[in-house]
This record gives sequence, structure tokens and C-alpha cells, in this order.
Amino acid sequence: MATMTFETNAAHKVDPGLNQNVNPNVDESMKKVAHEEAQAVQPRILIADDQPDVLEALRALLKGHGYGTELASSPAGIIEALSNTQFDLILMDLNYARDTTSGKEGLDLLTRLREATTAPIVVMTGWATVNLAVEVMQRGVGDFVEKPWSNVKLLEILRQQIELGRERRTAREKAAGESQAHDKIKLQFDRQGRELEEARAIQEGFLPKSIPQMAGYEISGTWQPARIVGGDYFDVMAFGGDAMGLCIADVAGKGMPAAMLMSNLQAAVRGLASGEIMPDGLCSRLNALIYQNIRSDRFVTFFYGQLDGASRELRYANAGHNAPIVMHRDGSHQRLEEGGGVLGVFAMQPYSMSVVKLEAGDRVVFFTDGVTEACVPNGEEFGEARLLRLIEENRGESAHEVQKIILKAAGEFSEGNWHDDATVLVLAVE
Repeated sequence: MATMTFETNAAHKVDPGLNQNVNPNVDESMKKVAHEEAQAVQPRILIADDQPDVLEALRALLKGHGYGTELASSPAGIIEALSNTQFDLILMDLNYARDTTSGKEGLDLLTRLREATTAPIVVMTGWATVNLAVEVMQRGVGDFVEKPWSNVKLLEILRQQIELGRERRTAREKAAGESQAHDKIKLQFDRQGRELEEARAIQEGFLPKSIPQMAGYEISGTWQPARIVGGDYFDVMAFGGDAMGLCIADVAGKGMPAAMLMSNLQAAVRGLASGEIMPDGLCSRLNALIYQNIRSDRFVTFFYGQLDGASRELRYANAGHNAPIVMHRDGSHQRLEEGGGVLGVFAMQPYSMSVVKLEAGDRVVFFTDGVTEACVPNGEEFGEARLLRLIEENRGESAHEVQKIILKAAGEFSEGNWHDDATVLVLAVE
């Protein structure tokens, strides 16, 4: 059975001039703190040998040079000591009671020690051979000392190995800290990824699954999501007879907050829009609702048009949104700008309504800034000039083809790197 003792060169001294009527519990606590501080800075070495005189000689040598020691006289004693204490180094013999010359017992122990500790190991033996030295080094031993040893050489080996061990421990701790930081960052990215997927699902869920149509017109819309989910929204509502409502909006911001605000906007539009309420009135009521339920740094750009199929009139109000383009058959165009400010900034925001008369062959293109702001790596944007030219060149195409051509061109221009959602809604007058 192993015998173990712990040595320290720290001594507790009492100034004879101090009051000796000190609470013994306090005095003991001070001793304990001093002892723990000494342990914290004092290198600790586990000495293992089956010869008591060798153990005592090494203990005395190391104590005299500021090392704390613990002794073990068998492989079992070494394992037990390691299970209870962390050491800066293990100084061990290879030969024990049941194997005094080959070192096999020590070699087998080395394999177990590599699983139990990361402390450097220095081995000692009086039966050294070249093959044995090579084998122990291959098993991860830091250095090899022959008996009888040179105190000077042994102390220098121990110093070097302890210093090397502490450097390795510091490196492992740093690597572990970096790994934890990496794992934390990965968890954050994973969580953000899930939130973006949820936001995208919300956004897709509130876009129209199918677009109602009206005789004499074709309506086609599409949404191109960005890598970071935004708050684009469009809708087409049939009011019965020859009346329809068309809207497009962009919520300021990205991710889940923008998607949630967009869903609230969709619900409000669906609840308020009808053939009886005019576009300016709808914008005023939406603004009042959104102002009460939006953060100060958020707002919504919004365009709402009401189409009278029989008269071919489009009544509209633009709440700070990108002005839709009406491209006429002859290549001339006009912008639908009349209305007022964005939704949600001021409690009372006046809006005005305007009416545009549509003709056969007209193409009305509604879009969000994700189209015009699609850009290449150097920052150049697709821009409204390119969009106007594209619509003019393809004004004879169907609504479905026009929206496809626009998104394809903007996507190719930006090399597929959509930095914001891009939404296009096209109304073609037949």
C-alpha cells in the first residue's frame, strides 16, 4: 500500500509584539490561507519509487529547492495520488517490487498515466538500456534519468519539464477557452439561423398563394428573399364586381422583427381594405394603427391602389414608397408619387389620393427597393434608370414575363447576392 506525505517550505511566523489573545479560529484560518497560497505558487511533484531511501533522498533534495512533494511507493499509489491531486510533474521509477530489472511494470504504468494526467513525466531507473530509453520516450515521457543521479542535472531537468508542462497547460486552457468561445458563437449563429428561417416562413405565409384576376387585365407578382429576411409585402384583393385592391410595402429592418411587423401590416390591410374605403383613408387609418404599435426607429413604406376595371382608373395613395411606374404603349411613362409620408412615424399624417387613367397596352410596375438597390461588390446599384429602360424595352410582354425579366436582370447584375428582399408586382392592361 502506498505511503504519502506532503511537504512545503512555507512556514507560519508570529510576531512576538502582536497581541497573543487572538481568536484561535481566526489564526487557523490565516494558516490555512497561507498554506493554500504557498501551494498555488509552489511546483508540486509526485515522486514514485519502491525504495524508501530513494524516496526520502529525493524528497529532501526537492524540498530544499522549493518544491512541494508527495510520495508513492507503487503503481497503485501513483494512480490514487493522481485521483486526488493535480501535479506539475511526475518523477517515477520504472521498476517496482514484482519487476526489478526489465522496466515492464513501469512501461505498462506509463500507458495508464497518459490517460490519467497531462503532467510531464520524468522516469528514473538503475537498469537503463538504449532500447528502454527509446521506448519510454515514445510513450510520451519528457525525459529519462539514470540512477545514481546527478542532483544538478536532475534539478535542471525537473525545472525544464515543469516550465514546459505549464506552457502546455496554458496553451490547452487557451485552446479550450477559444473552443468554448467558438461553440458559443456557433450556437448564436444557429439560433439566428433558426430565427431567420422562422421569419422567412412567416413572410411566405402572408404573401398571396394565388393572385385574383380580372377580365381585361393580367396581374403577376413575385418575391425574391434575401439572405437576411426583410419585411417586403404585396397583396391583391378582389372586392367583387370590377373592383380590386393592390398594395406593396416594405418594413424597415431585417429578420424576425421586420417579419412580425409585416404580418401585422398584412392583417390590418386585410381587415380595413374594401371597395368603399378610399386609398388615402386607408393610409390614414393604417398609420394611426402602426404608430401605436411600432418602435420609434421603425417605419413602413406603403403603396395602395384601387383598380376600377370598368373605367380603367387606378385610384392610389403612396405612403413614402418607391413610386410605381406606369409604362405606356408608346414608351412614355409616369410615376405614381401622390400620397404622403411613411407609415408609423407621426401620429397624425395627412394623405392625398390621385387617379391615373390606364389605357390598353399599359404596364404598371410596383417594386420594392431590393430591386433598384441590388448591387455588385463595388457598390454600384442596379438603379431606377436600368429598371425604366428594362420596362420600356419589354413593355409589350405579359405581366408574368415582365416581372420575370426584371428579377432576372437584377439578379444577374448583383451576381445573385441579394442584400435585401426584392418584390415585383405587375399590372398589365390588355
